[in-house]
Amino acid sequence: MEKTLALFPLNLIVYPGEDLNLHVFEPRYRQLINECLEEERTFGIPAFINNKLPGYGTEMHVTTLHKRYPDGRMDIKSKGLGVFRLVNFENPLPGKLYAGGEVELIPSTDSFSAHSQALIERLEQIYFLLQMETDYASTTENLSYRVAHKVGLSIEQEYELLTLETEAERQLFLIQHLNNVLPVVSDMERTKKRISLNGHFKNLDPLNF
Repeated sequence: MEKTLALFPLNLIVYPGEDLNLHVFEPRYRQLINECLEEERTFGIPAFINNKLPGYGTEMHVTTLHKRYPDGRMDIKSKGLGVFRLVNFENPLPGKLYAGGEVELIPSTDSFSAHSQALIERLEQIYFLLQMETDYASTTENLSYRVAHKVGLSIEQEYELLTLETEAERQLFLIQHLNNVLPVVSDMERTKKRISLNGHFKNLDPLNF
């Protein structure tokens, strides 16, 4: 399905279901958000990475106008609805200050995957090493989207995750990432422990040769 969206490119990745707070100050985006509020329209955040629009983004809904400043700036709350792929990009749209374009909405598929328990186990391991608490469960809907910002992905990796269409693919992607990261974090923890021992008296066990 294709539709036309006003577009607000940002150097970040937003996932469906994610809440995003924005401080809107540029005149073009103040116009965009005002029109979304007045006409109850959605807008799109296409990913802007390395000074390029690689093509995928997230359709957003403005949930709350949190604050409007005297000079026209705004603080808004928004939520990700679904993923889209850019068909064309026009900057600016005729008669507007902001950009827009035709997008293809990517249908959402299953929200759960048989890999969720394996993903949770790896999350628990890395959070334990980092001495952080986790409250995710294998029954969490769209688990991959919920944890993607919490596992140390680069923006390029976060974007790659956005382009994957099934929850199973996304969870396998995160599992592979955590498989790569866990040994590194474990080594860092061992290094920290070694460093903390420096300068302390050590009680060494005698060795039998």
